[in-house]
Amino acid sequence: MRQPITPYLTVRDAAGAIAFYQKAFGATENMRMAAEDGKRLMHADLTINGGKIYLSDEFPEHDSVAAPAQGQRPPVAMALAFAQPAEVDAMFARATQAGAKGALPPGDMFWGERFAMLHDPYGHRWMLSAPLGK
Repeated sequence: MRQPITPYLTVRDAAGAIAFYQKAFGATENMRMAAEDGKRLMHADLTINGGKIYLSDEFPEHDSVAAPAQGQRPPVAMALAFAQPAEVDAMFARATQAGAKGALPPGDMFWGERFAMLHDPYGHRWMLSAPLGK
C-alpha cells in the first residue's frame, strides 16, 4: 500500500544524494530510473525510517522544480519521527558523521520531545524527534 503522502525532493546529483541518504539515514533504494541523457536520474524511490521519499535531479529544460540553491534555506523540511529519544541522538551522530551539517544538536524541548535539526549536503533540512518518556 502506498502511503497517503510522499515527499519528493529535487537535488543536484541524485545518485550522490542516494548514496548520502544511505550512509546518513540508512536509506534503502527501492528503484531508480535514469534519464535519457544517462547522467541524471528522472526518478528514485527510497525508504527512510519506514517511510518513502522520492527524488530526482533537476530538469530545467522541462521547467521542473529547482533544487535548493547553495547557501539558501529550503522552504520545507523532512521530519523523521522516532520512538525513543536515544534514536534521535544516534541518527544525528550518524548523519553528521556522514557529512550533514548540524543546525540544532539533540536536546529535550519544552513541548515534550527530544529534537534535533540538520542540513544535508544537497540543501535539504531534516528534523529528528522522539517523545520524551513520562
